[in-house]
Amino acid sequence: MFSLLRRNGDVRNLFFAQVVSYLGDWFTFVALAGLVEDLTGSKFLVSLVLVSLTLPSFLMSPVAGAAADRFDRKTILVLVSLGQGIAALALLLTDSVGVWVAFLAQCIISGLAAFVRPATEAAVPNLVDNEDDLRLANSLFGSTWGVMLAVGAALGGVYADIFGRTASFVTDSITFFVAAGAVALVRGKMQEERSPEQASRKMRPMRDTKEAVQLARQDKVIFALMCSKLTFAVGAGIVSQIPVLASSAFNAGDTGRGLLFGARGIGSGLGPIIAARMAGGDMRRILHICGISGLVFSICYVGAAVSPSIIIAGVAVALAHLGGGAQWTLSTYGLQMESPDALRGRVMAGDFALVTLMLSVTSILAGITSDAIGVRPTIVIFAAAAAAASITYLMFTRTLRANLQPSTQP
Repeated sequence: MFSLLRRNGDVRNLFFAQVVSYLGDWFTFVALAGLVEDLTGSKFLVSLVLVSLTLPSFLMSPVAGAAADRFDRKTILVLVSLGQGIAALALLLTDSVGVWVAFLAQCIISGLAAFVRPATEAAVPNLVDNEDDLRLANSLFGSTWGVMLAVGAALGGVYADIFGRTASFVTDSITFFVAAGAVALVRGKMQEERSPEQASRKMRPMRDTKEAVQLARQDKVIFALMCSKLTFAVGAGIVSQIPVLASSAFNAGDTGRGLLFGARGIGSGLGPIIAARMAGGDMRRILHICGISGLVFSICYVGAAVSPSIIIAGVAVALAHLGGGAQWTLSTYGLQMESPDALRGRVMAGDFALVTLMLSVTSILAGITSDAIGVRPTIVIFAAAAAAASITYLMFTRTLRANLQPSTQP
């Protein structure tokens, strides 16, 4: 996997940009979740921190997907990273102005982030030389999110305790500027040449998104891959309660929050690597592992909910996100294999929009439920919902998987 970074400088620069950006993101999330809980004491508002990371991305996805297919993807990534760096500086005003400015700044960062994922995921197939390198690249990028979550969250909790939350916000801003510089170093083409007709078309987000929807309706494999993330997202409101679980159930502060998010990152980092080896390039296996991964996520979060100590809870969270990370990365890899480059950005944006919408809804519901009945039973309820969704997914994709050839090539 790391041989790809040695051989391919463009993938290496894009990878580095993600590494530093994710590091700052998780520094901020741990500090912001703790700050909101300390200032308000509201579990619901803590859940809204995760919503502020997801819902704006959903709202901007139609524009982001169309932009990734219409404009230069490298330019998009550089400009968006610079904008995120400026927006992150507004987090410094939270103590003096109020928590609303933190939510506003995070919403802006999240809205701009909607452009990053489709542009990056649509570009990667154009920066590698063959299908095997594409599989390696997806394992690498997928595991990076988890690894940096583990490192960023764990270090972020300690960093915030030692240096203060202001330092965490400043660090986040710097990482966005560094990421912009790394992307600027990419030399390869991030998209195929467009025909004169495609190049002259005006960007109309709703019409452009409709074309991606029509593709998903016509291609059952693409539709199934997009639905797979929804089974994970049905229960992913649980994640918004990780800071509450650390503080309410185990009486831990930012360090405890960082520990549980770090455990989540370890699972999310290892899951894509393990799943990629198991699935290879076989679409039948990809679809099947996506369904099984959702069950792993659900069962292990029940274990976290009933854990007697934060260490045991951390192990359960890590195992849960072995499944979550595997499902996320494999479904993305499958979509890259199946989607044509001219529509790939919109397909990726549509996929991300669906999952972020479901994440936002379940996070809000989890926050309300946690305020009403407590964090432990809330986690059990949402884990059970995710398990039911995964079983349903496996049942409805059974015929599709049986009818696919042993290996599906792009």
